Amino acid sequence: MTDYLQQSAAAEKQAREIIAASNIINIWEVAGARVNIVGSLKIGVLAKHRDIDFHIYTPELDIDQSFKIMAAICRQPQIKQCTFINLADTEERCFEWHLQWQTAEDQCWQLDLIQIEAGSLYDGYFEKTADKIKQAMTEEMRQTILKLKFATPDDMKIGGIEYYKAVIQDGIRDFESFLRWRQKQNFSGIIPW
Repeated sequence: MTDYLQQSAAAEKQAREIIAASNIINIWEVAGARVNIVGSLKIGVLAKHRDIDFHIYTPELDIDQSFKIMAAICRQPQIKQCTFINLADTEERCFEWHLQWQTAEDQCWQLDLIQIEAGSLYDGYFEKTADKIKQAMTEEMRQTILKLKFATPDDMKIGGIEYYKAVIQDGIRDFESFLRWRQKQNFSGIIPW
């Protein structure tokens, strides 16, 4: 197994351990929410960017309840930072919570908890997109996506969907071709699959 595949497998294992230790899913489900893992972890292409994405669906966006739930989560000593963005009055109909989780090995993970109003425009959108990507992605494509992610400089911010579109839809196989491909794209906002 190549080094980047081993690193990805190790990152996924650590992500699952953090999910279990954080108790995020249980805390939100006890409050009546539906919680889904989305993003790179769900698709199986977690690389060097340590982040875990949760989409949390509630019947309404109750700011008091949301802060109360997040207070319970943030009591854990591994949580070193918490930020909140209120997008309830936008078409996204959500609260964004971004946490920094510090491991015993001093690794910092970003935990993105997006609380979305059930039945709104993006209810299930990203989960369905992830399922479509997984169905279209071969193992060779998955490995190429990981290779590109690991080749990306740490200071370059690239959305996961860009890698998926380049590799799966347009056959990109190396980093230089990926950069040239990216220059020709006109992405803004939420990039559709």
